[in-house]
Amino acid sequence: MNIFGIGLPEMAVIMVVGLLVFGPKKLPEIGRSLGKTLRSFQDASKEFENEFKKEAQKIEDSVQMNAQLEGNGEQKEKAEEA
Repeated sequence: MNIFGIGLPEMAVIMVVGLLVFGPKKLPEIGRSLGKTLRSFQDASKEFENEFKKEAQKIEDSVQMNAQLEGNGEQKEKAEEA
C-alpha cells in the first residue's frame, strides 16, 4: 500500500504521532475535516478540467468552421473561373 509515496510503516508512525499530539478525541475530527478539504479540492479540480475541455472544444469547433468556410470560398472561386 503506497499513498502519496508513503508506505504502511510510515503511515503507522504518523498515526501514532497524531494520537500523541492531538489525542484520540480530536483525531477523528481532524481526519473528517482533512477528508472534506481533499474532496472539495477534487471537486474544484474536476470543475476546472470540465471548463477547460468545454473551451477547448469551442475553439476546435471554431477552427473547423473556419476551415470549412475557407474551403467553400475556394470552391466558389474555382467555379467562377471555369
